[in-house]
Amino acid sequence: MKLAEEGVRRSITQRELRNESAAVMDAVEAGETLTVTRNGRPVAEIRPIRRQKPPITTEELQRIFALSPAPDYALMRAEMDEFFGDDDRIRDEDYA
Repeated sequence: MKLAEEGVRRSITQRELRNESAAVMDAVEAGETLTVTRNGRPVAEIRPIRRQKPPITTEELQRIFALSPAPDYALMRAEMDEFFGDDDRIRDEDYA
């Protein structure tokens, strides 16, 4: 299986995918994106997965949040009421 030129997406047939799956996977692992066709129509795309960043540790999160200001809950509530309205909000006096 021959690699496509830079910036050119190569199409392969369903049969080629089945018969040359190892070569297809090698091409994808090398960074190539392939379009799979069936009866001349594109039906799928095979592409490398994006490498994910490693997860943030608890210590990193604590350090990040330690630098953040404390939330102003009254302001948050006022902003939510302004945005969503407060017609259907359950109030303490509803249970008195």
